[in-house]
Amino acid sequence: MLGLLDTIGNLRDIFDKYAGKDGDKKTMTKIEMADLLKKEFSAAGPMDKAKVDSFFSSLDNDRDGLVSFQEFASFVAALSVILTEN
Repeated sequence: MLGLLDTIGNLRDIFDKYAGKDGDKKTMTKIEMADLLKKEFSAAGPMDKAKVDSFFSSLDNDRDGLVSFQEFASFVAALSVILTEN
């Protein structure tokens, strides 16, 4: 099992893999987030544009049109709780 520091590093690596393709490497655009969802959650099936838009809006807490690492990490933490609840 991975240690917490390894897990944090992996989370950052995933963010960095998708962020910055359209500009700033410290943030993700809606297009980059759609790419992440398509590739990382492919088992969940295809997502239509409305779902991606809604998902992106829920992540973009400061409403600047971009997702920061902090916003992304908060999402992953919430998702972890949801997926591990019994």
